[in-house]
Amino acid sequence: MKMKRVQETDEKASVGAGRESNKETGGTGKESNKEAGKEDGKETDREKTREEIKDFGQVTLNHKIHLITIIGEIEGHECLPANSKTTKYEHILPQLAAIEDSKEIEGVLILLNTVGGDVEAGLAIAEMIASLSKPTVSLVLGGSHSIGVPIAVSADYSYIVATGTMVIHPVRMSGTVIGAPQTYDYFKQMQDRILGFISSHCRAKRSRLEELMLDTGMLTKDLGTILVGKQAVEEGIINQVGGISDAMKKIHSLI
Repeated sequence: MKMKRVQETDEKASVGAGRESNKETGGTGKESNKEAGKEDGKETDREKTREEIKDFGQVTLNHKIHLITIIGEIEGHECLPANSKTTKYEHILPQLAAIEDSKEIEGVLILLNTVGGDVEAGLAIAEMIASLSKPTVSLVLGGSHSIGVPIAVSADYSYIVATGTMVIHPVRMSGTVIGAPQTYDYFKQMQDRILGFISSHCRAKRSRLEELMLDTGMLTKDLGTILVGKQAVEEGIINQVGGISDAMKKIHSLI
């Protein structure tokens, strides 16, 4: 009888120890799963960020600032050759709408290095940026030529690096041009739209912008003006000469 009781006691102790061991193992497993889940989540976020940069040249920075890049040629209704670096307006417009609707994004930083491109597409992007209710800051790097000028001034505050350039010139059209008064009127109307937008979003006067646009003394065999860094600020087109640190400080202060 005594031997039986001893065996029963040993069995109970063994079962109890097994339960405790299972509890401990189960807890460790849950913690391990949580850690693994966090790592998977971080890796997923990193992969998403890489894809956003690769596909659209966009990414959401810390402190909920969304970064948009306007680079290469602004592509409009026609696709450019595959070897051309382009900014597609059908990518930018939906993203700007999503930014406006987002409760998480608090500001937008726009980096520009563009030779210009499609007038209608460029003006559409500029109008969308200008109509955002959230703070926006633009920074011209390299250049913001032609239709890139309205995009640069569409932000609440604009910067240009010391070596950055802006080219202001008349509207050009590729393809066959019909030699008729109506063609001139159409070109004039497009230029008026561009000049009107630029002058209403910066300190430069419309009459001065038209002078710069039609200047015959600077561009060889062409009309227009090249403004480098400080000159763009002196003309009242850009707010300030500065770099990325200045632009980041400004967007934070506006937020």
